[in-house]
Amino acid sequence: LRFRVAGDTWTVPAGRFRVTADVDTAVRTALGARPGTAVPLPIGARSKAIERTVGELARRYDRPARDARVAGLDAKLRPVFEPPVAGRELDRPAAARAIRDALPAGTRDGIRLRFRRVAPGRTIRGFGPVMVIRRGSNTLTLFDGRRQVRVFRVATGLAQYPTPLGRFDIVDKQYHPWWYPPPSDWAKGLKPVPPGPSNPLGTRWMGLSAWGVGIHGTPSPASIGYSASHGCIRMYVPDAEWLFER
Repeated sequence: LRFRVAGDTWTVPAGRFRVTADVDTAVRTALGARPGTAVPLPIGARSKAIERTVGELARRYDRPARDARVAGLDAKLRPVFEPPVAGRELDRPAAARAIRDALPAGTRDGIRLRFRRVAPGRTIRGFGPVMVIRRGSNTLTLFDGRRQVRVFRVATGLAQYPTPLGRFDIVDKQYHPWWYPPPSDWAKGLKPVPPGPSNPLGTRWMGLSAWGVGIHGTPSPASIGYSASHGCIRMYVPDAEWLFER
């Protein structure tokens, strides 16, 4: 059996399906049939082999959708996006029927497969919040897709503990968080701090995919606008609370 998809051909030996012809049933039907009757020859095939082949076809030809994503920044440090790409998914029941139809027919023509379109989950238009943090100017700019929403003054990392460069995601959000000392030399001997006015994280924590680094409020507002943290992005407590909700 040959399967054709967008110029690609994949051949599967028909022997894997263990095709059998029920000749006895066909002969009994023919002996009792009226002259000129077309007598079908029942053909059987291994269902598991068909299912396995359909699974292989799906793995070979399925294409996941790709959401719009941030590709980088332009010369003015605004986010630039890669457009979304639709995916495709094999219509598995239709593929199984096509195999079952092709086996008794003895066809060697290419079997055309049907696919369902898989829409991307996120487009550029509805992308949502993107933050651009500038270490040099100690600012955090919030964008809604391409549209600038608000600019915040922040504190970023000291020279010996710089805020990491790169593209990261918010992976953890905590309301009135505890602060736990990280496994770093500067935190040796320090104890966890519960929520409250002296908590180093303020009232909100937005953890990044960069380990141990996050955006948070601070009980030290005088540090805002400077390189003063151990890598995190500090904000005024009201600003962090506003950003947390968005």
